[in-house]
Amino acid sequence: MSSQDQPGAGHEAPSTRLRVTDTPGREASASIASSLSEFNVQEAGAEDERELAVLVVDATTDQVLGGLTGRTSLGLLFVDSFHLPPQLRGSGLGGEVLRAAEEEGRRRGCLNAVLYTLSFQAPDFYRKHGWTVFGTIPCRPPGASRVFMTKQLAQARR
Repeated sequence: MSSQDQPGAGHEAPSTRLRVTDTPGREASASIASSLSEFNVQEAGAEDERELAVLVVDATTDQVLGGLTGRTSLGLLFVDSFHLPPQLRGSGLGGEVLRAAEEEGRRRGCLNAVLYTLSFQAPDFYRKHGWTVFGTIPCRPPGASRVFMTKQLAQARR
């Protein structure tokens, strides 16, 4: 392989330094996300990343009380956050929210869904709704773990 065939050949790399922070700012986060998205579009030939939210709102005030947020991309539904306040739990509403997100994922062409929860949060809730564990990683507090789960939403077309 000649030097011209190598990635970055013909371009001088800029001088760099590392900065570790817990406050990167919206511009920095957006720059990284945008660059990764551009790369994914080039490699996958598809630009389909979209946010997804199923909001539980007060019928009188329209105030958001809870719900689910995530995104869809390249055939996957990612569940990022899901919360209902205690007074709304146990009524079946959580299952409705999850089913609505899964159905929207299917509508967008997602074949599978993925999420992680904590062992003291809701792994049993997700199992009850057909999700399976594909990995766990110990975390804090002692005895807790992050539980990675998946669910098939549709059969792959051949």
